Amino acid sequence: MRIDSLIFIAFARGRSIDSSRLPPSSTALISSAVLAKLATGLLCLSLIGSAHAADRSKASQFRQIDIRVQARGFGVASASDIHAVLQSAAGELCRYWPGTQLPRIDVYHRPDHPQTDSKRAAGNRIAIGLTARDTHWAQYSFQFAHECCHALINYSNDERGLTRDRRYANLWLEESLCETASLFTLRALSRSWLIAPPYAAWRDYAPWFSAYAEQRLALPEHHLPAGTSFVVWFRANEPALRQDSTRRDRNTIVAAQLLPIFEKEPRGWGALAFFRRAANPDQSLSQHFTKWRSGCPRELQRFVKKLAALFEVEA
Repeated sequence: MRIDSLIFIAFARGRSIDSSRLPPSSTALISSAVLAKLATGLLCLSLIGSAHAADRSKASQFRQIDIRVQARGFGVASASDIHAVLQSAAGELCRYWPGTQLPRIDVYHRPDHPQTDSKRAAGNRIAIGLTARDTHWAQYSFQFAHECCHALINYSNDERGLTRDRRYANLWLEESLCETASLFTLRALSRSWLIAPPYAAWRDYAPWFSAYAEQRLALPEHHLPAGTSFVVWFRANEPALRQDSTRRDRNTIVAAQLLPIFEKEPRGWGALAFFRRAANPDQSLSQHFTKWRSGCPRELQRFVKKLAALFEVEA
């Protein structure tokens, strides 16, 4: 079935389905294998939900982030609707870092690429630019979760935050963690919107969050080469990752390995508040993980070691 056919069906039912940032063409085919994977994935999500429920019972109630949406540039979507979607997306992550507070956020539209600005906005607010438009709620959620992850790493509990966009050799790890946050959030929203969407009329949109995530993961460039383990692939690609941190194909391959770890133990998102950009731009991955782990509270140190083990490095 063609994605544009799905969009037409959704509009006929009074909903808009997000096709941007899935395949490059808005008329790309969704294969029967992808549809089958989505059906299986939805079943798996219900099982993952039980693990999340256990962690949620131990997490504090989500404290809403102070988000202000600048309405210009987002097309037909209202600022209030965009705000509701962004709060919902942020909630899927923020509930797992109850002791960490993000500064206030201004969200604006930009035409080129999503970005968390290194320079603070007026009132010492974080400025986050998104490219999503109209009512493409999955795309808003995908982009905002990624940028929230950058904000958590670089601004949490810190009034100063970034003074400039500092590059360092392991920036690819930060980018891959933020890609993981986007995929995690989409899959979580598919569960939470079935139960408690921002508005009751939006409940039917819930499955399309996970559809967006599964379609992204299904793209050929986001798969390991046939017969190649992740560790073998990583060792061959680490030099390129250290040179070019934002190759989304490589970031997504890494994120696909990280995602099950975070879905099994979502409280691990709290460890990202202690992830720091290295002062030494040539720091090794093992050194980065060791410093990250040692800066975490004891209850999160084991989780960081688990992430390091994925890459077969010491922490």
